[in-house]
Amino acid sequence: MGHGAALSIGLSAVIVAASVQEPRVLAIRLPNRNAGDASAEALPSGPLEAEHRTLEIGLRTWVERQTSQKLGYVEQLYTFGDRDRAAGVDSHALPALVVAYLALVREARTAGSADAVWQGWYRYFPWEDWRDGKPNSLGQIEPRLARWAAEAAIEPERRLREERLGLAFGFPAGSWNEELVLERYELLYEAGLVAEAVRDIGRRMPRAVSAGDVLGTGVAMALDHRRILATALGRLRGKIKYRPVVFELMPPAFTLLQLQRTVEALAGVRLHKQNFRRLVEQQGLVEETGEISAATGGRPARLVRFRREVLLERPAPGLRLRAGRRTAG
Repeated sequence: MGHGAALSIGLSAVIVAASVQEPRVLAIRLPNRNAGDASAEALPSGPLEAEHRTLEIGLRTWVERQTSQKLGYVEQLYTFGDRDRAAGVDSHALPALVVAYLALVREARTAGSADAVWQGWYRYFPWEDWRDGKPNSLGQIEPRLARWAAEAAIEPERRLREERLGLAFGFPAGSWNEELVLERYELLYEAGLVAEAVRDIGRRMPRAVSAGDVLGTGVAMALDHRRILATALGRLRGKIKYRPVVFELMPPAFTLLQLQRTVEALAGVRLHKQNFRRLVEQQGLVEETGEISAATGGRPARLVRFRREVLLERPAPGLRLRAGRRTAG
């Protein structure tokens, strides 16, 4: 990547696939100088090069080279250009700007030049999965965050921290907004409760912290890639409510229960079955294929497929989830 006056631009991809149980993200492994011979997990990334006619072409080229994954649906997520992106011993490796993309695919076997592997995204954000009630990890996180707020040097700062915690984590008596993934991660970072925060202030990080989750706050990623991933998850959770992007993750034919379980996995919350089916039908999002699936374990279920005509029929078809909030106290 360029140095000096030349502005270097990096490209990063959050590539999401979903099973009915767990949304997954495609990660690659990088040598991690901080942790001996351990390696750090990262997003597929690379610099914009002269032969790339557009940013998106450059991104697709890097992803195919590193993972052999061909991308379908891609949207630009965010441009990360903060001066403090440069962090710790990896600072010289960070480009001045990183343009991140969100890609939705059906999971395929990985290959390519990098050691690529599909990972469950709740591995990086264990506090975000409310499908079975309040996550256990929040029981460890909340007292630490409360202590961080109380340790503010001045009273206005303490009040500001408590207000931010109330909005993002919904405690002591607020509600949980599943879209605020980035806000929660950034608060954990500021409070020094994620491994990246320990690393970025220049301390030598124990190998166990970089390779696994000993803080109860998820597995670390290289550079600021977990921040980029948090941005993508919040965007996707919001987007499934007003655009039919979830169908990019579904097989050509599926049951309504498979669709519901996939949406629940993405949103991290449980939905009311009848309300969900009524919503799908009212929106005209699917049509029957005339076939049934006997693989559901119970009664045979009718197979449906996405009605692409719905994109022409109304400006914002999506799944307006009613069960998206949970009491966090």
